[in-house]
Amino acid sequence: MKAWTEITLWKRVMLGLVLGLTVGLALRYGMGSEMVNGDRVWASAAFGEAWFQPVGQAFVDLIKMLVVPLIIVTLISGVTSMGDPSKLGSLGIRTIALYLVTTAFAVTIGLVMGTLLQPGAGIDFSGAAGSAVNEVGGRVEAGADAASASFLDKLFAVIPDNIFIAMTDGATGDVLQIIFFSLLFGAACLVAGERSQPLVQVIDSAAEVMLKLTVMIMELAPIGVFFLMAWVMSTRGLGVLDNLAMLAVALYLSCFIHMFFVHGLGIVKGVLGLPLNRFFSGIRDAQAVAFSTSSSAGTLPVTIKNATENLGVKKSVASSVLPVGATINMDGTAIYLGLVALFAAQAIPGIELTFADYLAVAVGATAASIGAAAIPSAGLLLAYAVLSVIGVSEEQALLIIAFIFPFDRLLDMMRTVTNVTGDAAVASAVAKWEGELDEDVFREKSTI
Repeated sequence: MKAWTEITLWKRVMLGLVLGLTVGLALRYGMGSEMVNGDRVWASAAFGEAWFQPVGQAFVDLIKMLVVPLIIVTLISGVTSMGDPSKLGSLGIRTIALYLVTTAFAVTIGLVMGTLLQPGAGIDFSGAAGSAVNEVGGRVEAGADAASASFLDKLFAVIPDNIFIAMTDGATGDVLQIIFFSLLFGAACLVAGERSQPLVQVIDSAAEVMLKLTVMIMELAPIGVFFLMAWVMSTRGLGVLDNLAMLAVALYLSCFIHMFFVHGLGIVKGVLGLPLNRFFSGIRDAQAVAFSTSSSAGTLPVTIKNATENLGVKKSVASSVLPVGATINMDGTAIYLGLVALFAAQAIPGIELTFADYLAVAVGATAASIGAAAIPSAGLLLAYAVLSVIGVSEEQALLIIAFIFPFDRLLDMMRTVTNVTGDAAVASAVAKWEGELDEDVFREKSTI
């Protein structure tokens, strides 16, 4: 047992993936199939649903269990960690505004790439329970006027009329309403100042406990991945790998485009007029750690070191901007959530996305990414929020997430690199605007 736990988690997850893939395919093609009423029926499908699916779903249920409390405490803790609002001034306003702008660009790039590459096309998830497709407030959308009204309905639906109902509505509650409430609650704690500190300390402690609980449950990921992969392969076969590969291609391309054009050409070169090659060479250590750990929080010490020693960002700015970024700047997660929403829409028959749906997904993915904890696979925990925006039922969302989860680590690695790159770009911009950037250091060849 000790030898097993000494292996890094991502390697254990990969082992579970390979074993699940092998077992599932061996059953599917070993047990064979027969034609029933003109349709090919695989004998392994019933076996997989009876023996693999329950265990895989139990693991996904454990993850779903974390969603509501994790979002509430980590998001409130993240907002309150920004400090006294009267002291934030232009630094805080510029930091948050720029993080939100880059996140909006990120989800747009993800939606465009998902539309072009169609990663979910060809999968039939019609076997899952039905959804209230394109219905808002009990009515079906029809026409441009209805689509516009639908978007407004979806936009203002993030305001909960009863936060306790929002927390208990379905398996994961109404995530967007919970995020909205948590952001306001955190802001109110900042405004309350010293009188809120006892509550803030409790919430900070709760956030630490929830993160530890998440780590404990993620220790079960190799087992969960094995059963999920065996279930998917035994019921759907090798064909689904094409779709997963296309999803990975769409994500990696989107992340590269976002880092180069938005973070690089847009902020570093365009806004700041600084050399692009020095920026990327200066943060390569942080990017490497981000890729290997899939954790923005775990990469934070290296990000701060690279920003101060290679990019010339003064420590006063780096120690303020970068921790905020590790909490709320999740460009890679925003790209991913937009792609997952389109993946689901393409894979589930009957879901036709309108322009209003695209806008709602963009807003939902941006809001949900802000609430993502800086830990591995946190983005997948919030997929329910965005999937519910386009009318995907809870059962269908479970199938989508179970389908993607075994490969999520490979996707999460690139998402985290994108998040960390955005943190460094924003820190550089804010530092220059605040007169806290040593451009001579930025322009020098990186030494670490």
